[in-house]
Order: sequence, then C-alpha cells, then structure tokens
Amino acid sequence: MTFTIGKLAHKFNLSRSTLLYYDSIGLLSPAGRGNSNYRIYSESDCKRLEQIAIYRQAGLSLQQIKEILDSKKCNAAVSLEAKIDEINEEINTLRQQQHFIIEFLQNSKLLQRIGIIPKDDLVELLHSAGIDETGQWKLHNQFENKFPERHEAFLQLLGLKSSQISKIREWARREQK
Repeated sequence: MTFTIGKLAHKFNLSRSTLLYYDSIGLLSPAGRGNSNYRIYSESDCKRLEQIAIYRQAGLSLQQIKEILDSKKCNAAVSLEAKIDEINEEINTLRQQQHFIIEFLQNSKLLQRIGIIPKDDLVELLHSAGIDETGQWKLHNQFENKFPERHEAFLQLLGLKSSQISKIREWARREQK
C-alpha cells in the first residue's frame, strides 16, 4: 500500500507542511515520486512515521528521533532514560516553585489543592499511629537505604527545603553504617 503526502498526513493527523519539514531534515523521506512528481510514501515509511509519532509523544526532539531511527544499534532506551531524568528535574523545579509560592502567599490551604501533605500533618499522623520519633528516623533510614531517589522525592513532596532534605538524607546514610 502506498500513501500520498495528504493521505499520510491525514492518517497521522499532521499537516502536509510537517511532512515536508520532516523530509527537509531527512527524518522521513518518501519512498519515491509518482505522477506529476508527487511524493509517494510506502508502508515502511508509514511505520517510520508511527515510530516518530511515538517518540514525539515521549517528548524527544526531532534530532534525537532521527539519531535513534538512523542508528544501526538501538539507543532509544538511552534517549528515553535521559528524557525521564530531564522530566524529573522539571518536576522538582516546579515543586520547588509551588512551595515557594505557597510560602510567599502564606496560604497553607493551597497545599491541599496540590495534593501535598504538610510535614507537620504527616508527623502528627505518624504519632497518632503509634510511630514515635525513633520510628520515624528508622523509616527515613530504611527509605534512604532501599530507595534513595524516591526518598528524596518524598521529602520534596513534604515541602522541605533542599538544605533540610540534604541533612535528613545525610543522617539516614550515616545511620546505615
């Protein structure tokens, strides 16, 4: 089965100009030309465009996608893992901005709107469940030991400042020895 540029664009809900741009940068070139020099795309071109769409949805740049698809060895996992790290950094930055705004506005009700349990509320909840301060530190110790990245993310969700997070994690690592 072959596709004209219009049919392929319609199939993937893209504009003709997007496909022309992909061709200009060497990301997706047509298999050939038909009557009146129209671009003709093959089934394999269609599959390549499907891969492009998947990688675009994952947030990869067109250059990264081109490198992945043109590579002899598949380096998609490396690019996707790097994208995850980039997203995590963006999330952490946005969380810090949320906390800064909430502190600036001095409005603790905003914490509820963004689904964060304030540290003091969590500590009170743990106390009411019978977990004393020693138990809480043991929890931090185990959390840091088994899931260090998740521990840091958890502490960020509590709205702790970077300096507080560093101190807690440093103590938890010291206690492991």
